[in-house]
Amino acid sequence: MAGWKTMGHQHAPSWQPPYGFYDRAANATTPTDGPRAQPLVIPPQAAGRPIKTFAPSDDVDVVVIGSGAAGGSVAWELARAGVNVLVLEAGPHRTEKDFTHDDTRIFLKGELTNDLAKTSPQTFRANASKTAVPVGGGLLSGLAYARTVGGSSAHWTANFWRLKPTDFNERTTWGAIPGSGFVDWPITYDDLEPWYTRAERVLGVSGDHTQNPFEPRRSAPYPLPPIPVKSSGVLFEKGARKLGLHPFPAPMAILSRQYGVRGPCQSCGACLGFICEYGAKGGSMAVTLTQAVASGRCEVRANAYVRKIEVNDAGRATGVVYFDANGKEVRQRAKCVVLSANGAETPRLLLNSTSHRFPQGLANSSGMVGKHLMFNTYATVSGVFDELLTSC
Repeated sequence: MAGWKTMGHQHAPSWQPPYGFYDRAANATTPTDGPRAQPLVIPPQAAGRPIKTFAPSDDVDVVVIGSGAAGGSVAWELARAGVNVLVLEAGPHRTEKDFTHDDTRIFLKGELTNDLAKTSPQTFRANASKTAVPVGGGLLSGLAYARTVGGSSAHWTANFWRLKPTDFNERTTWGAIPGSGFVDWPITYDDLEPWYTRAERVLGVSGDHTQNPFEPRRSAPYPLPPIPVKSSGVLFEKGARKLGLHPFPAPMAILSRQYGVRGPCQSCGACLGFICEYGAKGGSMAVTLTQAVASGRCEVRANAYVRKIEVNDAGRATGVVYFDANGKEVRQRAKCVVLSANGAETPRLLLNSTSHRFPQGLANSSGMVGKHLMFNTYATVSGVFDELLTSC
């Protein structure tokens, strides 16, 4: 937070961002957009009791495949409801001693992501008439995603935007797109709004909806005030307002102040691509899975690469088959299976889970599983500034 001060913007009357959260002192002021919510948590089990573990022969209430944002949320809700749950994660379980801010290890060598050459090979073809061929082992040569306990929520930027009401009926608004699966959502923003609010409270989202003129209806303010503005943010806001635009503090699942047992962001500037060693960045690793395991009703089993979901003659899931860290095949029994392995691994697992009852794979009577994959696209612009810019 020294960045904007080194630029001469130290509470100077000539430059006052309207939302006012410059630093810890300003951040400690009473909010103006309504009372803040308290953290929504799962009470931990009594001290001294062992962490829950399951044997492969145990008929677990629910097996969750994938430990990212979706898998962690499911495990959290189930554990909170008193259900025994086993989370299977293909990647390793990392702790603070494994975290790093080394750009080479993270971005060039893909330390946190899937290994396209070894553990999760992928093939591509230009069209249906071509023969699919394996991609190379480079990080950006195929579909890359986090392969670690916590999934992509371990190394995401933690931007926490809500969809706008118009996002739910774009097919009606804009018309058909030939060759696509472009349809309206079967639900509306109002259906999701209470769950957005609940998720913000669980993870600890920082923001100020009163400064966003495009903010949709909310039932509650963000639980925490905005993250302090860094030097580049000061310049960005100044330039945006000069163009007649409406900049405002982005909603972030990063703690701007103490929230329950979790401490605030330390302004290291290494959010994108890195795991937060302070636990200030919300996600499965820092919040939902940690609380679910502490409840005594959840086990997270790392290095468990699921290859098939098994079903009985009635078509009901009975368990999963996975490879452990040594490549040994293990069968885990379950009464229910939740698949939340990401946009690439989820359809692949469904298609690989064939049986006499489901010869095309699970949930694929339409033949649409694995089609209409939507990518997260973005653009970047680099520039040189006269002012000294820092990461915090």
